[in-house]
Amino acid sequence: MPLRKAATGSSGALAIGRLARRPDQGTATAPRIETLTERAYRAIEEQIVTLRLKPGDILSEQMLSATCRIGRTPIREALQRLAREGLVTILPRKGILVSDINPRHQLLLLEVRRELERLLSRAGAERATREQRAGMIEIARGMDRAARSNDDMSFMRLDREFNQLMIDAAHNDYAARSMKLLQGLSRRFWYMHYRTAADLPLCARLHAEQARAIARGDGAIAAQRSDKLMDYVESFTRATVSM
Repeated sequence: MPLRKAATGSSGALAIGRLARRPDQGTATAPRIETLTERAYRAIEEQIVTLRLKPGDILSEQMLSATCRIGRTPIREALQRLAREGLVTILPRKGILVSDINPRHQLLLLEVRRELERLLSRAGAERATREQRAGMIEIARGMDRAARSNDDMSFMRLDREFNQLMIDAAHNDYAARSMKLLQGLSRRFWYMHYRTAADLPLCARLHAEQARAIARGDGAIAAQRSDKLMDYVESFTRATVSM
């Protein structure tokens, strides 16, 4: 695939300045301010996942620092995380390449994601704090709204929040580390193909059902809802392979 220079725009500053919504394990939860690295990661990751930075685009720390309005050290740290997650490739002395998308590789990713998501759903249902359960209810309501309005960006942002909250609620660092490697790739693949192969309202409702099962503390049902969602995601992915 030919390399392309990414356009420099103001979209990198999207969502900058929001508070991180990671629940604490205690009974009182004060909002935690994001670090500059977390802000940089979230801004760049959203641009890659939503294809404003496309596969084959060449990035630079200087360009991203200017568009995100964040210093180069946090940008560099964010890019290192994105490289570990497979969303970019760092080319020594050449730049940073936004990675390609391969539907067949996505099917292999889903084999791993299915098992991890079932584990995290069940563990989250059993171990979530009261605040985390309340957060799941709010995400479920947001997913219901996204389903009614067919709002793709709301869905994408809620999906990221849901994934993070599910990881936090499970309190399993080993599963968390593995799951974080898969999320961005999965979300980007969805955004690339959902207009032609997916039913966004259905997918949002499936997320809402899973979130509510975790909130209720029913591990068996949460695992079933996770499998139901993964069944749909797999069928969507296979449909893109056959196109």
